[in-house]
Amino acid sequence: MNIAMLGSGFIARFYADTLHAQRRRDQITAVYSRNETNAKRFASDYGLNAYSTEMAKVIKDESIDAVIIALPNHLHEEAVMASAKYGKAVLCTKPLGRNASEAKRMLDAVEQAGVFAGYLEDLCYTPKFLKSVDSVQAGSLGRILWTKSREAHPGPHSDWFWDKDLSGGGAIIDLGCHCVEIGRNFIGKSVRPVEVMCWADTQVHPIEAEDHAIGLVRYENGAIGQFEVSWTFRGGMDLRDEVMGTEGTIWLNSFLRTGFDMFTTGKGGKYVAEKAESDSGWLFPVGDEAHELGYPHMFTDMFDAMEQGRAPLETFYDGYVVNAILDAALLSAKTKNWEKVILEDWRGKSDPRHEKSYASHDEKYYLIKKELLPNGDEKLILKDKITGEVKQETKRN
Repeated sequence: MNIAMLGSGFIARFYADTLHAQRRRDQITAVYSRNETNAKRFASDYGLNAYSTEMAKVIKDESIDAVIIALPNHLHEEAVMASAKYGKAVLCTKPLGRNASEAKRMLDAVEQAGVFAGYLEDLCYTPKFLKSVDSVQAGSLGRILWTKSREAHPGPHSDWFWDKDLSGGGAIIDLGCHCVEIGRNFIGKSVRPVEVMCWADTQVHPIEAEDHAIGLVRYENGAIGQFEVSWTFRGGMDLRDEVMGTEGTIWLNSFLRTGFDMFTTGKGGKYVAEKAESDSGWLFPVGDEAHELGYPHMFTDMFDAMEQGRAPLETFYDGYVVNAILDAALLSAKTKNWEKVILEDWRGKSDPRHEKSYASHDEKYYLIKKELLPNGDEKLILKDKITGEVKQETKRN
């Protein structure tokens, strides 16, 4: 496929490096940038035939099959609307919109135009994450009770991120979109998010938006998704996830500590990894950064989905739901209350019952816990199904 890249900055280059190095049969042939110098440089670096500072000109070109949006948040809607207008498949970087209303307009536009649309949520495509989701869906962890996702680093790389009007917020909109969608995948996308409690503050940077936040998302089946996001973390980029179910637990460390530790005095210093703050001392390089962050799997899924006529793993609808959850988080950070997640369009299940089940020991008792003691004895904590009495039994070694 011939691809038009909208944007010529940090994320656009990550996307271009991935596409031109991995699948190979999909090539970027044109780039749009608001800055002509940047557009020309990007075209030269990637051997493109065309570059322009006119967005519509690049999108409507008859040779273009798909559009990738790697632009600041406030330009996503304009780019999506133009792609829908000219009937082009469109892939949009995260977050889909600055808020749910914006995301909903984009969702409606692509669906009405009948064009393929994919949400570029790379952290839901990392190899560790994909394997973890497979394990969860296979029932290895039982019923999911709680998820926790953390993304923290010293702050984003471009000026517009720090402008609340352009970005839509601070660390919540920038990083929370990753964490919330990771939690949704583990809990189940068909399970409705109900309400959010969020604390946020501006602790370090002289900006109008939050640079640190912690939130809880309560789902209709009783599961809780926790997110921790920060632009105040020192020492690189920290990406970690945890999942707890009735039958097991998963811990993931996706970036800061990936098994590659190096010490250097700084001689011959060079780029180490995204958001790394130093090129000397103990460093944590990343062997294949794009791969660790999920870009190859993401684009393979997107373009395979186009060819196969199916939806990708991450859709514009997913982006809309994430924006609705983040809207509730931002409101909760102000009111200090649980705030409802407002979804005008819910396409999952709607079942308010909690999926609770208790293990039986026998006809009379529930099994609360079984524990093997140091002396080899087995202790059972039991609860009478009728009276509610809790007792213990010990099977001696």
